[in-house]
Amino acid sequence: MSRMTTSSPEAVKRLLENMQADLRSLSMECKKKFPPVKEAAESGIVKIKTIAARNTDILAALKENSSEVVQPFLMGCGTKEPKITQLCLAAIQRLMSHEVVSEAAAGNIINMLWQLMENGLEELKLLQTVLVLLTTNTIVHDEVLSKAIVLCFRLHFTKDNITNNTAAATVRQVVTVVFERMVAEDEKFKGLTEEPPAVQGNSNRRSVITLRPSAKDAYMLFQDLCQLVNADAPYWLVGMTEMTRTFGLELLESVLNDFPEVFLQHQEFSFLLKERVCPLVIKLFSPNIKFRQGSSSSASSPAPVEKPYFPICMRLLRVVSVLIKHFYSLLVTECEIFLSLLVKFLDGEKPQWLRAVAVESVHRLCVQPHLLRSFCQSYDMKQHSTKVFRDIVNALGSFIQSLFILPSAGNPSSTSTPAGHSHTPKHTCPGAAGAGSGLITQAAFEYRGTWIPLMNVSVQGSAKATYLEMLDKVEPPSIPEGYAMSVAFSALLDLVRGITSMMERELNKQEQEAATREEAEPDGPPQEPKAREVWEEMVSACWCGLLAALSLLLDASTDETATESILKAELSMASLCGRLGLVTPRDAFITAVCKASLPPHYALTVLSSSATNLSNKAKNIQCMRTLLNLAHCHGAYLGSSWQLVLATLQHLVWILGLKPSVGGVLKPGRAVEGPSTVLTTAVMTDLPVISNVLSRLFESSQYLDDVSLHHLINALCSLSMEAMEMAYGNNKEPSLFAVAKLLETGLVNMDRIEILWRPLTAHLLEVCQHPNARMREWGAEAITSLIKAGLSFKHEPPLSQNQRLQLLLLNPLKELSNVLHTDIRQKQLECVLQILQNQGDSLGQGWPLVLGVIGAIRNDQGESLIRTAFQCLQLVVTDFLPTMPCMCLQIVVDVAGSFGLQNQELNISLTSIGLLWNISDYFFQRGEAITEELEREEAVLLKQAQDKGEPLNRPFHPAPPFDCLWLCLYAKLGELCVDPRPAVRKSAGQTMFSTIAAHGTLLQPPTWNIVVWKVLFHLLDCVRKSSSTADKEKIESGGGNILIHHSRDTAEKQWAETWVLTLAGVARIFNTRRYLLQQLGDFFKAWEVLLDHIQSAALSKNNEVSLAALKSFQEILQLVTPIKDTDKLDALAVMDIPPVLMESLQGSGPGRPLVRSDSLAERLVQRYGVQSSLPPPGEELDDSALWWSAWNTWYRIGTECTRPPSGGTNKLVFVPSQPFLTALIQIFPALYQHIAGGFSMEDLKKLGVILHGAVSVPISSDSSPFILPSYTEAVLTSLQEAVLTALDVLQKAICVGSENLQVMYPAIFEQLLLFVEFSCKPPQYGKMETKHVANAKYNQAEWVALNYVPFAERSLEVMVDLYHKTACHKAVINEKVLQNIIKTLRIPLGLKYACPAESTWKLAVSSLLKVLSIGLPVARQQASSGKFDTMWPELANAFEDFLFTKSTPPDNRSIQEFQRNEAIDVQVVQLISTEILPFANFIPKEFVGRIMSMLNKGSIHSQSSSFTEAEMDIRMREEFSKVCFETLLQFSFSNKVSTPQEGYISRMALSVLLQRAQDVLRRYVEDQRLSGRCPLPRQQVTEIIFVLKAISTLMDSLKKTQPENVDGNVWVQVIALYPTLVECITCSSPEVSSALKEALGPFKDFMQPPVSKVQNGES
Repeated sequence: MSRMTTSSPEAVKRLLENMQADLRSLSMECKKKFPPVKEAAESGIVKIKTIAARNTDILAALKENSSEVVQPFLMGCGTKEPKITQLCLAAIQRLMSHEVVSEAAAGNIINMLWQLMENGLEELKLLQTVLVLLTTNTIVHDEVLSKAIVLCFRLHFTKDNITNNTAAATVRQVVTVVFERMVAEDEKFKGLTEEPPAVQGNSNRRSVITLRPSAKDAYMLFQDLCQLVNADAPYWLVGMTEMTRTFGLELLESVLNDFPEVFLQHQEFSFLLKERVCPLVIKLFSPNIKFRQGSSSSASSPAPVEKPYFPICMRLLRVVSVLIKHFYSLLVTECEIFLSLLVKFLDGEKPQWLRAVAVESVHRLCVQPHLLRSFCQSYDMKQHSTKVFRDIVNALGSFIQSLFILPSAGNPSSTSTPAGHSHTPKHTCPGAAGAGSGLITQAAFEYRGTWIPLMNVSVQGSAKATYLEMLDKVEPPSIPEGYAMSVAFSALLDLVRGITSMMERELNKQEQEAATREEAEPDGPPQEPKAREVWEEMVSACWCGLLAALSLLLDASTDETATESILKAELSMASLCGRLGLVTPRDAFITAVCKASLPPHYALTVLSSSATNLSNKAKNIQCMRTLLNLAHCHGAYLGSSWQLVLATLQHLVWILGLKPSVGGVLKPGRAVEGPSTVLTTAVMTDLPVISNVLSRLFESSQYLDDVSLHHLINALCSLSMEAMEMAYGNNKEPSLFAVAKLLETGLVNMDRIEILWRPLTAHLLEVCQHPNARMREWGAEAITSLIKAGLSFKHEPPLSQNQRLQLLLLNPLKELSNVLHTDIRQKQLECVLQILQNQGDSLGQGWPLVLGVIGAIRNDQGESLIRTAFQCLQLVVTDFLPTMPCMCLQIVVDVAGSFGLQNQELNISLTSIGLLWNISDYFFQRGEAITEELEREEAVLLKQAQDKGEPLNRPFHPAPPFDCLWLCLYAKLGELCVDPRPAVRKSAGQTMFSTIAAHGTLLQPPTWNIVVWKVLFHLLDCVRKSSSTADKEKIESGGGNILIHHSRDTAEKQWAETWVLTLAGVARIFNTRRYLLQQLGDFFKAWEVLLDHIQSAALSKNNEVSLAALKSFQEILQLVTPIKDTDKLDALAVMDIPPVLMESLQGSGPGRPLVRSDSLAERLVQRYGVQSSLPPPGEELDDSALWWSAWNTWYRIGTECTRPPSGGTNKLVFVPSQPFLTALIQIFPALYQHIAGGFSMEDLKKLGVILHGAVSVPISSDSSPFILPSYTEAVLTSLQEAVLTALDVLQKAICVGSENLQVMYPAIFEQLLLFVEFSCKPPQYGKMETKHVANAKYNQAEWVALNYVPFAERSLEVMVDLYHKTACHKAVINEKVLQNIIKTLRIPLGLKYACPAESTWKLAVSSLLKVLSIGLPVARQQASSGKFDTMWPELANAFEDFLFTKSTPPDNRSIQEFQRNEAIDVQVVQLISTEILPFANFIPKEFVGRIMSMLNKGSIHSQSSSFTEAEMDIRMREEFSKVCFETLLQFSFSNKVSTPQEGYISRMALSVLLQRAQDVLRRYVEDQRLSGRCPLPRQQVTEIIFVLKAISTLMDSLKKTQPENVDGNVWVQVIALYPTLVECITCSSPEVSSALKEALGPFKDFMQPPVSKVQNGES
């Protein structure tokens, strides 16, 4: 009851009433037997009433008079009557409870109680009263108090059990009360007076003067308790009769445990502890220390009770626990002894119960981490001191080991395991009991056949003991199996939990403090705390023991919860060691968990499916989860142990058959053969969980600090190196764990990728080179994923502003190009494609790298790679040219070029050439922008180069940067133009010349120099060289089933096409850019080089090339009028761009680019201030040197190609083709226009040689059908046309030219006459045999001579025309042209019917007639000069050969033809009669003489006397003869005979004629007679008729002529004819008869010759 309730007015009132009631009851009881008591009671009532009436504070007044008030009750007790005694004790208690008892009264009460006790009365009531007395107030002290305590003690040792127990409880309570009073007293005086310090080292145990009353009581009490336990007499508790040690120890323990501050604050008490308690404990321990199990009970025990061991030992341990717990700081040395003892008690030789209680005690220590730390500081860290902390841990460990090794004595495992579990067959469930028990599986440890159950002994973190609490037991209890193990296990776990959590708390606190301190004073030196040393010492002291014990337990554990706890302990130790930087212990703990994670010797015992193994599987998974947890939560402290952790995880992944998937996450793959075949279903269900945790583990790497992250990466790398090593020689599935996890780690740490990029990618690059395909593939997957992620990650600052990082990220992509494996390159290029698609716009400075990757293609890489790379390039060219820095454009050109040059895929080569065209178009459209940017860059580079003192290193350097870009493009195209593949060459050539044509205007004039020399001529050289060395072997088919046309079926022919294209392109540029090029200094030199190329091409042994060369030659001579740049139409339209390219221009149709080009060119002109490329108006450039150079080239080509082969009749001789020769000759007229001014006779001769040579060249029989007309048509070949045209041009030029040019006429005549001769004798070409075209077989390689007739005839016509114009020219006269003409014509005229073509001689005749009609008058004029003297004999010969030809006409002549031919002969005779004979006096006599004899010969046809069949058909040229005769006569009788000579000739001719007539007539008569009735042959009849007509003609003439003109001799002969004529009258032929009649008629005039005439004639 609290004071409040007892002092309220109602309570006081009730108290007074109760007291009065009690006193009344007492007086009633004692009325009879004890009158004194009755009286005392009644006076008491009066007394109380008085007090109540008189005092306001009734209670105080009561207390003052308490002795009197109590007296009646004390007397009542003295009666020893139970009823009365009980009543009195109750009343006294009531008074006490209201605190109205004074000190004196209390003493009286105690004395009265003592008497009752001695009499053994009301023992329980006594105890109750004492307790009430002592607890309600503090008035009892000193002897009174000690008497009360002794009273209780004595009651404890009665015969009555209830009393004993009650007394024990009371004693305990009283002892507590004594100490509580002291504590209260201390509180009260706290801070009021400082007590003087006690004298040090005072050994007098009564020295308690310094203590206050309550303290003194407590001191005396405690001191006596020690005395009693030590079996010595007490000093203060006088009257004690007996005492037990157990009870004494319990009391000591409770005091020490409940009031530690008393001992710690008062030196007197501390002194008691040191001097009394500790020696006592040590003394009492000694029997246990000496005891060995199995020895007989030691008789030396001083204890009065018989078997002291268990109860005392257990209580001693409890006391020790308390001492260590509370007074460790006071009793350092003593505790060392206690702890050492404790450790000894765990020894295997000690009794089981002793070990059990010892273990419980140790457990009590283990839950107090601070205490453990103190041990470590006080012992382990001191020199020469026991390593107490280490020993405790090791002892625990050894204790656990010993339990497995020796089954506990007295209860061997086999008897205590349920149904002998250790012998049950293994296939039962793990840990389950045998047949008899259907119990739930019990948690247990099992190790090498020893099975120890695990009990639930205490709640985590509290050491609830079982045996230490068995205070009622005297006999040592039997310890159930597994109890000691369970306690030890809990102790271990609590120890680990305690120290780790304590240290971690303090570490965290320290780190926070350090952080705040750094903020406050960042430069302050880091304070190395003392605490850390203690922690490190603690860890190093305990880790070995802990690890050994935990590993063993982990190995033996069969219970999931237990396993979990063990793993947790190992985990927290590992983490703690990591935080403290203690590498060895950290690694040791991690290794333990790692080992436990994998099945024992998992590779070997794969197939043993025993029960334990299966349980292991589950446990392995559990361990694995712990390991993941460790890595996940404590990754930052793992450092180099990552290696262990990761290696284990790798094995796990392998066992579980997890396979990497996107981003490096591991997913359950198909179960592979190998360790995973024994996985239980339980484990399978865990798979997704584990796979997730694995992923989260690496995701959490983003929270690691940089150093830890490096540790992780290094560990992954070395793990991966091992995996690579393993994967070398075998084809087993490699471990991809490390690679996958490197990828995952990289991806989650993208925000600080820089710090791990180099080691990460360097390693992955090595992986990419691994021979194992799967390994490589993942290396590449990882590296490309990282690069893509890195580029798309939102970095701070963004990549566009952090070029260094961007290049760092792209660099591994470049490195991949060095890998030779195709699959890797494929990945690399796919990556590039994705980068382009996603980040193409923001690559910036990364372009050179990306382009480098695209361009790193080699021919040995296979098509698919090249195709992928090319896709990338196409993307770049179509989409990204505008976004990349201009300095990269050159790289794009190079890359596109390299795709053109690769030989794996023709289509790609061709398309890349199209790309180059697109690129050029882009340059062209963005010209200005590109120029500006390039010049800015150039300026920067130049400055850098100057600072270093080096020259600027750039291709084509002195040219402006934009021009260099073009030059690189042209150079690339140039390389492609000499590619081994014809299609590529063709396409490249067309593209190159198209770009130069379309965009050449953008270049600066000086740059053209480079274009001409370094690009164009260089290309021509290469092509020429390749063409001349090309293979002539036939190519069967062009790859696949492409058929090759016969004109392209050898490499040589294919190269020929290239040569053609190239030469044409260059020539075209020379032609179209002539004005621009001519302003360059070395144009003439370039011109010469170009001509040299044309020449070598023209002379190449390939018709296609040679012909094309001439076309180019024509072009550069500008047979097409040169287009000036200004009025130039679209070059593309002029040019022959292949359709492919046309498409790729994408709508830059004709006209479009060039409209722009002009404006751009103008802008560039303004920019550079360069003179535009046109010549100033009116000032034509002086070209003569160029043209003469061209003439010389033409001459060299002509000479070379028309020179006949020197060898024999080798079929392989090369003969130039007709089209070639034609083209060659066709060039001359154009060329001549330019050189006419200086064209000399010498040059003309050169020309003549070539023309002649060209016409002489035969053609091969297989091409003749295409060149020659069918034989019957007479036409010229184009070559012959050309030759004549050339001569025509010349003669026209001479015609209009100056006087001195005209000396060339004769040479032209000479040339023409040579050609005319071809009609009769075709020219020889060397020693080659040519066949006549009609006889050639087309399928043989023979040479066919052309039909030269049409050509010769045309030449003849030309010559006649020319002569017509030039007959009077001095040169023509002087050079005897006419004579030469006649001489030449004489050949066909003489051959006549033998001419190859009939037309020839006819034409020759008509030509002769024309020429003579012009030439003879000239000749007559010039007769005196003698320049024509030699002509006349030639003319005479010509006439004779023609009119009296030796050749016979063909047999099948028709009459009409005969008549036509005869008419021609007649024309000739008429010419003679009109043009020659009338002018005989101007003509040499001999000539006239020959003419006369010819006429004579023609006028009579002599017939041979014999006529055979062959002659029968010869027809008489009657008309001809008649004309001849008439002419002859006309000439004979003309008056114009100038000289007797002429007259003589005609007379002679007449006489011959008459003689002939006489002969014919005679023969006729003769034959007529012989033939009898048969008619004579037709010829003879004709002849006779002709003779008769001639006679009549002669008669007519004679009649008309002046008689003086007729020679007498003639008359004689005429008259002599008469008789013969008469002879003929007998003829039978009517025709003859009529002719005869006409002939005879005129004779009548001569019947009578006039005499005068004759006389005259004689005179």
